[in-house]
Amino acid sequence: MLDALAAAPRLVIDVTLAPIAGSIFQPTGFPDLGAATFQRPGDRPSLLVESVQSMTNHLEAKGWDDAARRPHEALAALPYVEVVDPDGAFLTSSRLEPHRLAAAYVRSADHDGQRGLEWIAGRLGTTAGRPLDWRAIYNAVYQLDPLCLLHGVFFSDRGWHGTPRIRRAVTAVIEAHGVSPVVSGGLKRDDVQIRAGEGGAQEGYGFVPFARTEYTAEEIVLTAVVDLEQIRGYGLPEPATELLSTVALWELSRLLEGSLRLRTACDLETVDVRVRKPGDGLRLPGAAELAERIAALDGGFEREGARQVVWQPARRRS
Repeated sequence: MLDALAAAPRLVIDVTLAPIAGSIFQPTGFPDLGAATFQRPGDRPSLLVESVQSMTNHLEAKGWDDAARRPHEALAALPYVEVVDPDGAFLTSSRLEPHRLAAAYVRSADHDGQRGLEWIAGRLGTTAGRPLDWRAIYNAVYQLDPLCLLHGVFFSDRGWHGTPRIRRAVTAVIEAHGVSPVVSGGLKRDDVQIRAGEGGAQEGYGFVPFARTEYTAEEIVLTAVVDLEQIRGYGLPEPATELLSTVALWELSRLLEGSLRLRTACDLETVDVRVRKPGDGLRLPGAAELAERIAALDGGFEREGARQVVWQPARRRS
């Protein structure tokens, strides 16, 4: 498949999903909005099951071992920034933070006596009064955490001249079509105090009825897009470009082979996987096969694995 993608502008995959238990699922919800329902022109009622932002989190999570607090073994050789406290205890990393390399914990940390913000700025090579050298920026980000070139990073601090922004090269979304609401409810019981006693519902006492709205759907579809043209546009050496593309496919394959339990009452399974573009009967390779390819590629990294920076909270003035 990788050979077939060498000149393709995009890889587009459509995945048919279904609830693993019953036919009802819980959609994503937004504060003050609830479920994101919509209707395409002339089409059936639809629903956003999982947003692009949330799917990015799910894809990134496939490359991180939470229990061990380090990357999955398939990505162990790829560089990233690890944030520790002054005692060396793990706090977070550029693989976990929403802003990745531009996270507050990275820019406010100490790297060999230099503040993270200045350290990153030096690596990016940005200079006031000069246009951004994007090829140098892409290469710098690749050497610090190449997954930022797949999932995006925005160096928004004013200390970074030009505030470079790299958009996502991998996007995914889950939508449901032909949806119908399923309204149900339940009751939180309190068999100790049958009647209201010293506290009320706000304190967690008493019988509290509640309502919930879930959905059924004629179809649930996950669509994933890998912008191969963008990845090639970074101007990196060919092995590095292939490595990024392979990691993107590995994340997708891991996602589809593993558990798709997005929420308590939204547990989905893969029914069918179809490569829409470039097509021609292509199939998504398995995660194990892709992991072998990642291991065989020479990424050309100046340093593999974690670079540690030390973060501690700023002292408050008395």
